[in-house]
Amino acid sequence: QVQLVESGGGLVQAGGSLRLSCAISGSVFSINVMGWYRQAPGKQRELVARIGSSGWTNYADSVKGRFTISRDNAKNTVYLQMNSLKPEDTAVYYCNLEVSMAGQNYWGQGTQVTVSS
Repeated sequence: QVQLVESGGGLVQAGGSLRLSCAISGSVFSINVMGWYRQAPGKQRELVARIGSSGWTNYADSVKGRFTISRDNAKNTVYLQMNSLKPEDTAVYYCNLEVSMAGQNYWGQGTQVTVSS
């Protein structure tokens, strides 16, 4: 059973920083994509950033230059360093694991990030 557990959310003032972590447990195929998505109230879930097992990354335009995704393959953990936070970054942030070769897709329970102005 694969489980994703996020941590690191909270309340921060605009301009501040937070670091999210997502620990993935269970049997995970080594070739995969880890990512962060977010969902604000009344809006659809959207991609924030993704990172492949080889290290490639892609980011939403709205977070480029402010957020950095990274992963520790030995620990099966993915991180999201968020700097220069804006009120519009307020959302529930979800960790995601894609294993395309096995047709598997997993989600964490989400962690709230609130940025006050």
